[in-house]
Amino acid sequence: MPPNSSAPSQPSPLDTRHRVETPEGIDLHLRPAGLLPRALAFAIDLGIRGVILGIAALGLALLGKLGMGLISILVFLVTWWYMVLFEVLNQGRSPGKQLLGLRVIHDDGTPVGWAASLTRNLLRFVDLMPFGYMLGILSCLNHRAFKRLGDIAAGTLVVYRDIPPVPAELPEAVARQAPFPLSLEEQRALLGFAERGGQLPTARRAELAGLLAEPLQVPQNQAEDCLNGIAHGLLGESK
Repeated sequence: MPPNSSAPSQPSPLDTRHRVETPEGIDLHLRPAGLLPRALAFAIDLGIRGVILGIAALGLALLGKLGMGLISILVFLVTWWYMVLFEVLNQGRSPGKQLLGLRVIHDDGTPVGWAASLTRNLLRFVDLMPFGYMLGILSCLNHRAFKRLGDIAAGTLVVYRDIPPVPAELPEAVARQAPFPLSLEEQRALLGFAERGGQLPTARRAELAGLLAEPLQVPQNQAEDCLNGIAHGLLGESK
């Protein structure tokens, strides 16, 4: 394709991954949690907080005015510190997130800290506006990583908990050389395609094969086999 020709617009990606490159040059592929699992986790935490406050209120009510004052303090602590303490001290996981397999991290993949956790939780009152978490829901639905406003301000991300990695197996293919030297980024793209191909929907795999095959001058109907072969060649394998 000539350099000055207008390329056809590509469809939106069919999978959602958040890529982070660590200072050591290691790529982390994180899977952001969508609106539904986040809402379920929040509902679980809300129920737990309600049970804690209900049981405490029954006992403290016996102390009269002192008990009412203590209940007010407890409501404040549970409302504003329940999530913060669990997120910072339990690897980003409140009980609700832990049950749903979620955790909160910084955008760069590091564990969430006090400042970020406080920011994202204090700004819940903004996400609640004008009612029923409306702003938070709209923000999640319109952000590629499903961030609510508190996450955007704090630089945090809610992702699915890390799964112990398993050695990636490339699809069977005859090892071959690329037609021209590949940059490090292009080699990563090819290896990523080969390693993740079996996990992707057919439509997404065909989309990626088309994107990678064109600059390599690979026939479209042989794109996947050729790309897998080049991936084997990059690893120094012979099949």
